[in-house]
Amino acid sequence: MTNTKTDPRILRTRKLIMDAFMELSGKKEFKDITVKDITAEAMINRATFYYHFEDIYDLLEKVLSEVLLVNLDCDYFQDNELNEESLVKIFLAITNFQKSLSNRCHRGYEDTIARIIREQLEVVFYKMLLNQRNKEADDALRITAVILSRGIYGASVEWRRDDKGMTPEEFIKLAIPFIISGANF
Repeated sequence: MTNTKTDPRILRTRKLIMDAFMELSGKKEFKDITVKDITAEAMINRATFYYHFEDIYDLLEKVLSEVLLVNLDCDYFQDNELNEESLVKIFLAITNFQKSLSNRCHRGYEDTIARIIREQLEVVFYKMLLNQRNKEADDALRITAVILSRGIYGASVEWRRDDKGMTPEEFIKLAIPFIISGANF
């Protein structure tokens, strides 16, 4: 049996590069960060950077995905069912993630950020729905996961735009009865 465990040195170097990027993104606009800046901050050479990432856009996507996964705590959600508590926790994780990004000035990359958030949410919601449906993977559950991921993401964007002074928890709790039970009129 082949051992596919990644060498700890590779993991450390990758983390070093990502940390250097995060450090620089707190000081500069993304458009002004160069591979040279990252390699200098991480104290590595260009070849090492390109061993781990295709380019700076690949690095941005990987950093955003990993930070989001940490915020979402996917392991916790994939073993739980879709309920009010899980929806509130997911919404809070997404709004916290977006707040941390706004401090890092990733203007102009909203489409990339939105896609990453929606894709990760879709996986989380699909796993939660599978838990409730006795592992019956089907198109209806996938479509439901897509709708929920887009809806929660859209609600987080709306909460950021809203200037009513409502906390994210208060905001999402207004909609939860309709999400959980459906809009039966």
